[in-house]
Amino acid sequence: MNVSIDIVSDLVCPWCFIGKHRMTGAVALVREKFPETRFRLNWLPFFLNPDTPPEGEPYRAFLEAKFGGKEQVSSLQKVVTEAGRDTGVEFDFERISIRPNTLRAHRLIYRAQSTGRQPAEIEALVERLFVAHFQRGEDIGDIATLAEIAAECGDRMDDVTEYLESTMDVDQVRSLFDGISGQGISGVPLFVIQDRLAVPGAQSSAVLAAAILQAMEAPSS
Repeated sequence: MNVSIDIVSDLVCPWCFIGKHRMTGAVALVREKFPETRFRLNWLPFFLNPDTPPEGEPYRAFLEAKFGGKEQVSSLQKVVTEAGRDTGVEFDFERISIRPNTLRAHRLIYRAQSTGRQPAEIEALVERLFVAHFQRGEDIGDIATLAEIAAECGDRMDDVTEYLESTMDVDQVRSLFDGISGQGISGVPLFVIQDRLAVPGAQSSAVLAAAILQAMEAPSS
């Protein structure tokens, strides 16, 4: 059976990084019961802060202004760090200096998907972008950085640089986000399974697997 899963996320959202890994665990659980199941993951863009300047902004200052101070941010990051560790995701918040505008990074994923890259290559690209931000402190709003990341994942650096320096697919990516936010979606991650069952939040792998199985059993409309 073929299973499609739309994943709405933002690359500066730590719970989206955790949710990605929990979905990987869910897919493995489903395949234990149904080894022939084929999955198609489709990544959709979300902007937690659409007003982020193109060049980004200071990371810690943004968080402290948003959440009410240093202690609040430290407390939230502790919760995220513990949740990530339980899922096999390590965070290194101290290395992050810039909170980037993620439009270019989302365009990179959109390009990979629209040009027919293999699912494993797309998954590797998404993973590498999360790692860049949350573990290496790299600026994933910077064209040169993104081109290097894309090259690591099998793309041509010159082609990616030319693409990101243009306005190609900007309107398409923004239109996808507008369509998502227009449905009242204000938080991520969000997983939409088989176009019929939406699961909000970074739920456990067991919960996500149960949702996949439920969607697989539901009759087609």
